[in-house]
Amino acid sequence: MDVINTLGRRKTSVARIYLKQGNGTITVNGKDAKEYFPTEVLQARLNRPFVVTETAGQYDVKANVKGGGLTGQVDAVLLAVSRALCEISEEHRPALKAEKLLTRDPRMVERKKFGQKKARKKFQFSKR
Repeated sequence: MDVINTLGRRKTSVARIYLKQGNGTITVNGKDAKEYFPTEVLQARLNRPFVVTETAGQYDVKANVKGGGLTGQVDAVLLAVSRALCEISEEHRPALKAEKLLTRDPRMVERKKFGQKKARKKFQFSKR
Protein backbone atom coordinates (compact mmCIF):
# COMPACT_ATOMS: atom_id res chain seq x y z
CA MET A 1 0.00 0.00 0.00
CA ASP A 2 1.35 3.41 -0.93
CA VAL A 3 0.57 6.82 0.58
CA ILE A 4 -3.03 8.07 0.43
CA ASN A 5 -3.56 11.83 0.17
CA THR A 6 -6.91 13.42 1.15
CA LEU A 7 -8.33 16.82 2.04
CA GLY A 8 -10.61 17.89 4.89
CA ARG A 9 -12.21 21.25 5.66
CA ARG A 10 -14.06 22.83 8.60
CA LYS A 11 -14.89 26.54 9.05
CA THR A 12 -11.76 28.23 7.63
CA SER A 13 -9.40 25.31 8.33
CA VAL A 14 -7.99 23.16 5.54
CA ALA A 15 -6.16 19.90 6.30
CA ARG A 16 -4.11 17.92 3.79
CA ILE A 17 -3.18 14.51 5.17
CA TYR A 18 -0.93 11.69 4.03
CA LEU A 19 -1.93 8.27 5.40
CA LYS A 20 0.32 5.22 5.14
CA GLN A 21 0.82 1.85 6.81
CA GLY A 22 2.68 2.28 10.10
CA ASN A 23 2.48 2.13 13.88
CA GLY A 24 -0.05 4.88 14.67
CA THR A 25 2.01 8.07 14.87
CA ILE A 26 0.13 11.27 14.07
CA THR A 27 2.17 14.33 13.06
CA VAL A 28 0.52 17.73 12.58
CA ASN A 29 2.55 20.56 10.97
CA GLY A 30 5.81 18.84 11.92
CA LYS A 31 4.85 18.39 15.59
CA ASP A 32 3.46 15.40 17.46
CA ALA A 33 -0.37 15.52 17.63
CA LYS A 34 -0.32 15.45 21.46
CA GLU A 35 1.88 18.54 21.43
CA TYR A 36 -0.11 20.38 18.71
CA PHE A 37 -3.56 19.58 20.17
CA PRO A 38 -2.90 19.79 23.93
CA THR A 39 -6.32 18.88 25.40
CA GLU A 40 -7.63 15.34 25.93
CA VAL A 41 -10.91 16.16 24.14
CA LEU A 42 -9.15 17.19 20.92
CA GLN A 43 -6.85 14.15 21.02
CA ALA A 44 -9.79 11.78 21.55
CA ARG A 45 -11.59 13.43 18.63
CA LEU A 46 -8.55 12.97 16.42
CA ASN A 47 -8.49 9.21 17.06
CA ARG A 48 -12.23 8.65 16.56
CA PRO A 49 -12.10 7.39 12.94
CA PHE A 50 -9.50 4.79 13.95
CA VAL A 51 -11.55 3.69 16.99
CA VAL A 52 -14.77 3.40 14.93
CA THR A 53 -13.09 1.35 12.18
CA GLU A 54 -10.96 -0.63 14.71
CA THR A 55 -7.72 0.32 12.92
CA ALA A 56 -6.00 2.10 15.83
CA GLY A 57 -2.21 1.85 15.63
CA GLN A 58 -2.14 0.56 12.05
CA TYR A 59 -1.59 3.80 10.09
CA ASP A 60 0.73 6.81 10.29
CA VAL A 61 -0.78 10.23 9.62
CA LYS A 62 1.16 13.27 8.46
CA ALA A 63 -1.08 16.35 8.37
CA ASN A 64 -0.58 19.90 7.09
CA VAL A 65 -3.22 22.22 8.53
CA LYS A 66 -3.84 25.89 7.74
CA GLY A 67 -6.33 28.47 8.99
CA GLY A 68 -8.91 28.62 11.76
CA GLY A 69 -8.53 27.60 15.39
CA LEU A 70 -7.71 24.31 17.07
CA THR A 71 -11.25 22.90 17.03
CA GLY A 72 -11.72 23.64 13.34
CA GLN A 73 -8.33 22.15 12.57
CA VAL A 74 -9.07 18.94 14.50
CA ASP A 75 -12.37 18.53 12.63
CA ALA A 76 -10.64 19.15 9.29
CA VAL A 77 -8.05 16.45 10.04
CA LEU A 78 -10.82 14.12 11.27
CA LEU A 79 -12.74 14.45 7.98
CA ALA A 80 -9.58 13.92 5.91
CA VAL A 81 -8.62 10.78 7.89
CA SER A 82 -12.16 9.39 7.55
CA ARG A 83 -12.05 9.93 3.78
CA ALA A 84 -8.63 8.25 3.57
CA LEU A 85 -9.87 5.20 5.51
CA CYS A 86 -12.76 4.90 3.02
CA GLU A 87 -10.26 4.98 0.16
CA ILE A 88 -8.31 2.13 1.77
CA SER A 89 -11.38 -0.06 2.23
CA GLU A 90 -15.03 0.51 1.34
CA GLU A 91 -15.95 -1.71 4.32
CA HIS A 92 -15.14 1.21 6.64
CA ARG A 93 -17.74 3.47 4.99
CA PRO A 94 -20.94 2.26 6.80
CA ALA A 95 -19.35 2.53 10.27
CA LEU A 96 -17.92 6.01 9.58
CA LYS A 97 -21.19 7.17 7.99
CA ALA A 98 -23.20 5.98 11.00
CA GLU A 99 -20.98 8.13 13.24
CA LYS A 100 -21.39 11.10 10.82
CA LEU A 101 -17.62 11.28 10.27
CA LEU A 102 -17.88 11.60 6.48
CA THR A 103 -20.09 14.71 6.54
CA ARG A 104 -18.49 18.08 5.79
CA ASP A 105 -19.85 20.50 8.42
CA PRO A 106 -21.18 23.43 6.33
CA ARG A 107 -21.47 25.94 9.20
CA MET A 108 -19.40 29.08 8.66
CA VAL A 109 -19.13 32.41 10.47
CA GLU A 110 -21.87 34.79 9.38
CA ARG A 111 -20.55 38.04 7.95
CA LYS A 112 -20.90 41.38 9.71
CA LYS A 113 -23.51 43.68 8.17
CA PHE A 114 -23.06 47.43 7.75
CA GLY A 115 -24.96 49.65 10.20
CA GLN A 116 -24.76 46.88 12.81
CA LYS A 117 -22.35 46.04 15.60
CA LYS A 118 -21.86 42.39 14.55
CA ALA A 119 -23.61 39.88 12.27
CA ARG A 120 -26.88 40.02 14.25
CA LYS A 121 -26.24 42.47 17.09
CA LYS A 122 -27.50 46.00 16.45
CA PHE A 123 -26.48 49.35 17.89
CA GLN A 124 -28.73 50.54 20.72
CA PHE A 125 -31.92 52.13 19.38
CA SER A 126 -32.82 55.59 20.65
CA LYS A 127 -36.27 57.02 19.92
CA ARG A 128 -35.26 60.58 20.94
